[in-house]
Amino acid sequence: MAEILHVNKDNFEEVVLKSKTPVLVDFFATWCGPCKMLGPVLEQVADETNNVKIYKVDIDESMEIAEKYGLISVPTLIMFNNGEEVAREIGFRQKKQILDLIEDKTNN
Repeated sequence: MAEILHVNKDNFEEVVLKSKTPVLVDFFATWCGPCKMLGPVLEQVADETNNVKIYKVDIDESMEIAEKYGLISVPTLIMFNNGEEVAREIGFRQKKQILDLIEDKTNN
């Protein structure tokens, strides 16, 4: 099972924005029920795809990042490519929906 690493304000720019590979970031909170449901789904997605990196950002620990991207709800998935936001999904998503998003945004 793929391990999804956590990023924060100290390494977000280096790990996410400067990545040569597309990145999917799960903005979550530990108290959020749908966020807890999304965790295992993202692990399955990580096991099934190798054309995107997946990271998690705890919005309570990294409020600066959450504010910068105008997050109003969690979970929020944001896909980055070459440091730019290319897609955003708010709320729980099924594995197929996430895989379709990755496919759509990495094959253009």
